[in-house]
Amino acid sequence: MADYKSSSESRSEGINILQGRFLPDSQPKDSSIARQLHLEVNLSNLSQELSELLLSKHKDYGPKNISLAPGGAINGLRVRMHDKLARINNLVDSGASPEHESLEDSFKDMANYAIIGLLVLRGKWDNE
Repeated sequence: MADYKSSSESRSEGINILQGRFLPDSQPKDSSIARQLHLEVNLSNLSQELSELLLSKHKDYGPKNISLAPGGAINGLRVRMHDKLARINNLVDSGASPEHESLEDSFKDMANYAIIGLLVLRGKWDNE
């Protein structure tokens, strides 16, 4: 039986690698390998964060808010993504401080709408 690591163990190992604990002495800590590992750890952490947010919101909304959108699921996602992009543009262009939702929150929503769109296109979005 294979010995699998939990995601937190893998993440911890990645952080140890990034901190130079497992890099050979001859390998500078700011090398392209360390930068690549740093990117991989950040992408993994962000992917996990986005997944948790999407699953949490999916519990609140259910699948029908997407699948039964006027004009179809893809059209509903286009409208939602357009609204988020307009919000991002307004906040960035005006320099205003958001009162309800940060720029980060808006970008997370955009990323998750894109993921939902891929699930819809692949026939993997639950319609019930």
